[in-house]
Amino acid sequence: MASEKVETVVAGNYVEMEREEGDSKSARSKLSNFFWHGGSVYDAWFSCASNQVAQVLLTLPYSFSQLGMLSGILFQLFYGLMGSWTAYLISLLYVEYRTRKEREKVDFRNHVIQWFEVLDGLLGKHWRNIGLFFNCTFLLFGSVIQLIACASNIYYINDNLDKRTWTYIFGACCATTVFIPSFHNYRIWSFLGLIMTSYTAWYLTIASLLHGQADGVKHSGPTKMVLYFTGATNILYTFGGHAVTVEIMHAMWKPQKFKMIYLFATLYVLTLTLPSASAVYWAFGDLLLTHSNALSLLPRTGFRDTAVILMLIHQFITFGFACTPLYFVWEKLIGVHETKSVFKRALARLPVVIPIWFLAIIFPFFGPINSTVGSLLVTFTVYIIPSLAHMITFAPASARENAVERPPSFLGGWAGMYSMNIFVVVWVLIVGFGFGGWASMLNFIQQIDTFGLFTKCYQCPHKP
Repeated sequence: MASEKVETVVAGNYVEMEREEGDSKSARSKLSNFFWHGGSVYDAWFSCASNQVAQVLLTLPYSFSQLGMLSGILFQLFYGLMGSWTAYLISLLYVEYRTRKEREKVDFRNHVIQWFEVLDGLLGKHWRNIGLFFNCTFLLFGSVIQLIACASNIYYINDNLDKRTWTYIFGACCATTVFIPSFHNYRIWSFLGLIMTSYTAWYLTIASLLHGQADGVKHSGPTKMVLYFTGATNILYTFGGHAVTVEIMHAMWKPQKFKMIYLFATLYVLTLTLPSASAVYWAFGDLLLTHSNALSLLPRTGFRDTAVILMLIHQFITFGFACTPLYFVWEKLIGVHETKSVFKRALARLPVVIPIWFLAIIFPFFGPINSTVGSLLVTFTVYIIPSLAHMITFAPASARENAVERPPSFLGGWAGMYSMNIFVVVWVLIVGFGFGGWASMLNFIQQIDTFGLFTKCYQCPHKP
């Protein structure tokens, strides 16, 4: 009975907003709502699936060359499930926080709840500061990676300009995401983004199988411990894309329905990542160790050019996904978050793009930067902190008794939930942060030694 009462409390604010804003019966208004206002379960699924795999799709074959075929497949399945588990924990903590606040008559209609606010409300300011640091740093470098990927991909269509110049150009293009108010307005972009990654994944799979194995191809991975853990950490990064889970949930009309969405999104993403990474590695083997972008090894055709263009558009969308929470934090910091003028908010957001642009020019190491961000930031942001936060929030018996969402019985109740959380923390701390951090930093330093900072054209073939 209590849980039914809670559900009605949690369900509402976006529905109220829709009624207030969307009363116009005009065809234009209906069309705008159809493309622009998304808050359903399906919108959330598209957002999660579209955001989870973007440019990393092109670096997974590189990870397979470091790990070997069997380890590559097993790590994808393992981290896919682990990522879904911690996304589930984040959704539980969000619902708990929002329910408590709405019982206190707090109104969120002009305010987007973020992960650091959930931590603040449930655990206090120290947890808020830790969450804010890791989340913002991860999203900052997540945006940097999308920008690097844009330059890396466009080079395979037009090599008249070097990759650094392309980074300048795409930095300006991606800055236009300041005009998209929130995840509530990503409906059509999420849908298109998923179609784009699906096309690219199946292009990689089919093109590699039709190409056949390269002359003298070798599949020697894993050969070095450093490469093994670098590859594993890139996969950890792949399935750790839920730093924006809270913002996606908040854009839903009924956020308590989010619980299983991330798992279903991950299952779909695995149908893209497993065949494409396996097929490209089968075809090119150890050649991938020096070609972190899988598109660079496939012959230029109309299909490849289409894949490059679609990935460019998708990276623009994913840049928006990664950057939007940073925009919200910045708006709250300077006091314009609850301003209704889209133009004023867009102008206020522009300074956020400048450091992203600058970092993409300093560290253009497409591939190795994924593993470094994965080991040092993703480990804490989306695996360790949510697991610890969940355990501490529900440590008191009263918190467990009054929890909005109780653990499912098949997990073994609270004891089973705590066991899973402890396993995630220990595994990610030792394997992801410890071994992964050591390996990815060594690999990253090697890229700096080989190519240098501010390199004009990372891994470009030498022109005669």
